[in-house]
Amino acid sequence: MKSPGFIYILIILSFLFHRCGSGEDRVRQQAGPSNVVEKTEIKIPGFNADSAFYFVEKQVSFGPRVPNTEEHRACGDWLEAKLRAYADTLYVQPARVRAWDGTVLNIRNFIGSFKPDKTNRILLCAHWDSRPWADRDPDPANHYKPFDGANDGASGVGVLLEIARLLSIHEPAIGVDIIFFDAEDYGEHENSRGFDRDSWALGSQHWARSPHRPDYMARFGILLDMVGASGASFRHEGYSMMYAPNIVRKVWARAQRLGFGHFFINDEGGHVIDDHYYINTIRNIPTINIIDQRVETPHGFFPYWHTMKDNMDIIDISTLYAVGKTVTHIVYEEGR
Repeated sequence: MKSPGFIYILIILSFLFHRCGSGEDRVRQQAGPSNVVEKTEIKIPGFNADSAFYFVEKQVSFGPRVPNTEEHRACGDWLEAKLRAYADTLYVQPARVRAWDGTVLNIRNFIGSFKPDKTNRILLCAHWDSRPWADRDPDPANHYKPFDGANDGASGVGVLLEIARLLSIHEPAIGVDIIFFDAEDYGEHENSRGFDRDSWALGSQHWARSPHRPDYMARFGILLDMVGASGASFRHEGYSMMYAPNIVRKVWARAQRLGFGHFFINDEGGHVIDDHYYINTIRNIPTINIIDQRVETPHGFFPYWHTMKDNMDIIDISTLYAVGKTVTHIVYEEGR
């Protein structure tokens, strides 16, 4: 039999173990939505979907963000101020680019850098402009009218602004760059005679050839496009799988572990010419696209793509939350 002294020691150790375990449980219970504690002891701040929704709504309040318009300029000024307030360093990259129809567009890319001295970096991006024409609207009378672009443009920026806010409060272990690209959606009109894929993503093409730092490189990138609509389905986009399949698998696996498998579907999607295509092919940074792709629509995107109904009525806070929380976890887990 064991000696009474040994039993006494066991009682003390058991008591201490119970207290420590209870303390950890209390931390987990009290953390709530703003402070998730992983088993690896990485503290991941909670993504606030209400905040992201506000950022989407604020962009839409300026009106359609079509280059060369007052609404575009005003929204750009607001984005510059917000990103400057959050980032350690802000780069504004103005440019003049020529659109497919000959129009010279005055554009601005905004780059917010967190921990700019770090060589270990990741890139997060979205486009902040909106399409000049609702050329997919069921009513032909709307085919040359601008629209809000709440999902197609503003949703990705809204998610990244909330992540920027978190990064300003909870310092990441790695360098992070958040880029808002301009003139992504000024591609050829549906009624034009041909299809020039390089007429799209003009801001990211310019940045990829002339980045804010000549030697800029990141380990990988994540593009967010159309990440706010109800019923979204994020499939494995084709160019993402071509250039960065391991990043696709990492992000989708994390989303599914977080309980978002109904959004992040392990299924093949189409190849989409988007900002990530030029980051991959010109800048050689392996970059994926989290983009809403639907099998039930004729064009393969959300039902109101490039129509007048792409407004705040279709924005679903649960979709913003699923994407935002997933990307937040990826960012903070990269510091392990």
